[in-house]
Amino acid sequence: MLIPPGFEQKSIETSLGRMAYYTASGEMWTIAPSETPSPTLVFLHGLGGGSSAYEWSKVYPAFASRYRILAPDLIGWGRSHHPERDYKPEDYITTIGEFLEQTCEGAVTVIASSLTAAFTIRAAIDRPEAFKSLILTNPSGLSDFGNDYNNTFFAQLVKTPLLDRLLYTTAIATSGGIQSFLQQRQFAEPNRIYDEIVKAYLESATQPNAEYAALSFVRGDCCFDLARYLPQLTVPTAMLWGKQTQFVSYDVGKRLADLNRDAVRQFEVLEDVGLTPQLELPAVTVGLIERFLRQLESNS
Repeated sequence: MLIPPGFEQKSIETSLGRMAYYTASGEMWTIAPSETPSPTLVFLHGLGGGSSAYEWSKVYPAFASRYRILAPDLIGWGRSHHPERDYKPEDYITTIGEFLEQTCEGAVTVIASSLTAAFTIRAAIDRPEAFKSLILTNPSGLSDFGNDYNNTFFAQLVKTPLLDRLLYTTAIATSGGIQSFLQQRQFAEPNRIYDEIVKAYLESATQPNAEYAALSFVRGDCCFDLARYLPQLTVPTAMLWGKQTQFVSYDVGKRLADLNRDAVRQFEVLEDVGLTPQLELPAVTVGLIERFLRQLESNS
């Protein structure tokens, strides 16, 4: 995928294979030597045809002069390993934990998107000592409060053997398919989509065996009811919600936040934004993350 200037690709080994990640390199982001290690920010992308760490690449360089940045491609996506398997939530919860164990010392702040944000909440419930705080955009298990994603038309359609891979190669993993999805489902304002975004998503979507993770997501194999878990969260959390998202309504997001106001300290809504504010309005997202970091630190 496209890597911002001053960053390089590295990798670790997880129980499901190699996980690629991106971090600052060289002297571009170094101001002066310090005996105190920089705090770490970990950026986790959401799931969907062509997803990868590129999703956060317009945001995380803004923090690189003050923080150690880690932005992985999750297993099954981007340049990471693509096992031939039916993916489940536990696969991501486990490998997120393994990534933090191998790359971080002590508690860190994790910034995560959509369904991956929901996985991150469950990982933080399992191991709260690994998380300093969470900043989450549109966090949802996509089957929240008993609304079963598996009953949707498209989820049922891709459960048909052979048809699922035909749909992936002809309607999802193509430039036109990605452009259509971004316009109709991911962005609130289509004029915010530009060629580089489509190119980055297409490169990820056409990696060998990329269809396994993508079809698991579309079928609903990775979905769950986040409302069952969120009351157990103890890590200080901020949520940012794009009000025009096509996947989960703002009302559901507000209900989720209200389940645990001890942990969810901040809840901010962007009116004319869809599923990925980090791509649609990256400068605004940077500003809000800055605010959340200050507020969560002062309230901890």
